Amino acid sequence: MAHRVRFRALAAATLAAALAVTASTAGAASAGVASAARPATAANPVIVWNIHAQTAIYEVGRQSPTAGTRSFAMVQGAVYDAVNAIAGTPYRPYLVAPAGGRGYSTAAAVATAAHDVLRSLFPAQADALRARYDEALAGIDDGRAKRGGIRVGAEAAAAMIADRQGDGAFSDVTWPVGTEPGQYRLTPPGYVQAGGWFPFLRPFVVDDPAAFRVTGPPALTSAAYARQLNEVKAVGAAASTTRTPDQTDAAIWWDDYRQVEWHIKRELSADHRLSPLQTARMLAMVDIATVDTMISCYREKRHWSFWRPVTAIPLADTDGNPATGADPAWTPLRTTAPSPEWPSGHACYTSAIMTALRAFFGRDDLAFSAFSEASGTTRHFGSLRAARAELMEARIWAGVHYRGATVQGDRLGATVTREVLAEQFGRR
Repeated sequence: MAHRVRFRALAAATLAAALAVTASTAGAASAGVASAARPATAANPVIVWNIHAQTAIYEVGRQSPTAGTRSFAMVQGAVYDAVNAIAGTPYRPYLVAPAGGRGYSTAAAVATAAHDVLRSLFPAQADALRARYDEALAGIDDGRAKRGGIRVGAEAAAAMIADRQGDGAFSDVTWPVGTEPGQYRLTPPGYVQAGGWFPFLRPFVVDDPAAFRVTGPPALTSAAYARQLNEVKAVGAAASTTRTPDQTDAAIWWDDYRQVEWHIKRELSADHRLSPLQTARMLAMVDIATVDTMISCYREKRHWSFWRPVTAIPLADTDGNPATGADPAWTPLRTTAPSPEWPSGHACYTSAIMTALRAFFGRDDLAFSAFSEASGTTRHFGSLRAARAELMEARIWAGVHYRGATVQGDRLGATVTREVLAEQFGRR
């Protein structure tokens, strides 16, 4: 990427939860990971600071899942560069490879890289972040290794912070809103403008996020449109009589704003006994692929600017299709996000995560589970593919997307992720 080259030229949830996560010993690493993974005898600092990042980004900062992809990518990208450098740079760095020596403290580097990026993103949380940072450093013996780790982490963080300056985040761009049938209009209950800046966020890896196109929505007068609208109208209604209890549970489980995907990544790291380097690489692969996927996904949302089911169903008598019928009182099971339809953002997001995990582990048949506070239940999966498939259905069961939007989002997520991983995070 040109901006990355320019930068190189210019500059040659809680610790207890983390301990519980890293103590898990279920499963075994795949052949492609096992050689670099080893049993964890102490808290993995990469997981510890990933939990601290979740606290800062969502629990306190309350960033939306979409906006949060940028923050997680910045943190995990910097952590990866720091840990990779201390390990002798066996993998291509994302931005920089600070000069480091074997024997420098990985824990100090991780804590410094994550702390410095989070502090730059959330200056109002400086005191809380500093307390966690001081606690982390207090557990590391003073000396050359600690000083070296701090320096490497600081350089990796500084590179990331500088690289993301002026990237378009949180600008005042809004979504276009129309009044004609099929055009996006603000969604209840808040009818808010939010996230319109995300399609214009500068990507982390891909050159042109607009290059990843999806097939658009069917014509309003088509049989395909009527099928998709009538499906979500029936199964996605808050008072649906066709949705099963398990489908309702899945719809709520996947819609938890405290993303279950965050836990799944940490669980897989612990279950497969990944080393800090492998954990840092896995999280960077997943999070940077995810943010670029979401930029492309939101570009497509803006391009098609299609109405969501929550506004289309009450206005179905205006769509010109005799096979649809308006229901002014219709409401979805779950609240519709304030962004246009097509493709599904959550399908883009989950597809990117599962595709990146598939690339990292070299296999699809990974067993995992996660608990959702929103549903109060735990769901189990025997493969990454099974999770992707259920997510697509769950967005229809939730009443927030048409089937075609979930299919196209899933495809886009896989395509962008493969592009990102073809360019980054491979062996040197």
